[in-house]
Amino acid sequence: MKMSEGVEWGLHCCLALAWLGDDTAVPTATLASAFDVPPHYLNKFLQALVRADILASSAGVKGGFRLAKRPEKITLLDVVTAIEGPEASFRCTEIRRRGAGVTARPSEFAMPCGIAIAMGRADAAWRRELAAQTVADLVKAAPPAGAERMRCWYAPRAR
Repeated sequence: MKMSEGVEWGLHCCLALAWLGDDTAVPTATLASAFDVPPHYLNKFLQALVRADILASSAGVKGGFRLAKRPEKITLLDVVTAIEGPEASFRCTEIRRRGAGVTARPSEFAMPCGIAIAMGRADAAWRRELAAQTVADLVKAAPPAGAERMRCWYAPRAR
């Protein structure tokens, strides 16, 4: 499975915003420069997180993005779904019914395809794992120097 870079960017921005605190609104340009990513492209992903109520945005001189919920209320699955959409990672198109399968009896297809079942189970396990981890877990697992580096990066730009 391949996810867009927006998932990585979104998760890093959520982590950075968690480090900076509840009341801190950070402009797209500041977040983009902290990770050396294109601001316009990053903003697309940040807006998706706003639509999913993961981030809140405000306009104006002191505007920017902040977490819309506490870090322990934002799961990794929330972020992945906001960026990538809710669709399953595997989509069965029933190719077993085409080509050589055209001549098969309909009863052969009474049960779901074993491949679709296996892929569905794998997708469900992946989603359970992502749903079990939160931005707060990322905060706990990250090296303390990362938080301090982000605070130092943001402080001169906040003036």
